[in-house]
Amino acid sequence: MWEKEEMEKMSNVTKEILDWVKTIVVSLVIALVITTFIRPTLVKGSSMYPTLEENDYLIINKIAYKSGVPEKGDIVVFKSDLMQENGKKKDLVKRIVAVEGDQIQVTEGEVYVNGEMLDEDYINGDYTDGYVDIEVPKGYVFAMGDNRPNSLDSRDSRVGIVPVDHIVGKVGIRLFPFDKITKF
Repeated sequence: MWEKEEMEKMSNVTKEILDWVKTIVVSLVIALVITTFIRPTLVKGSSMYPTLEENDYLIINKIAYKSGVPEKGDIVVFKSDLMQENGKKKDLVKRIVAVEGDQIQVTEGEVYVNGEMLDEDYINGDYTDGYVDIEVPKGYVFAMGDNRPNSLDSRDSRVGIVPVDHIVGKVGIRLFPFDKITKF
């Protein structure tokens, strides 16, 4: 009788250990899947105002361009050569305005792509400063912030045109603040 109770206790302990191992393995698999396909990002700065604001919490689709190509209007996160205070390279959040093969011009406060003036109802204000006249080379995009007076973007040589392989992913969802949850 005593042996039977001991055997049952051992069996219960073994079951509990196996349950814990299963839970840990499933959690690790879920974490791996999440970190492979998506990435959370916190907006720092106001370069994408009014579309995005400081401290907006975004979910980035990291595989969006593995099978597809960036398109005009996509909001993306990309690696830049700008440095953060901690010495790491800065990721930027910007909107793609032109893709490879497009002729982009910024002149007299207006943005033209392939000779057509863009209707940019998403920008802060109605004026884009600077002068640009280039054809976007193969494998690159031209990206600008929606807050044109306060955005360090492809108009500036410190950022320049963005290699597609530097794009971390496409902004998919704003999760926070909760009253502004948005799918992009």
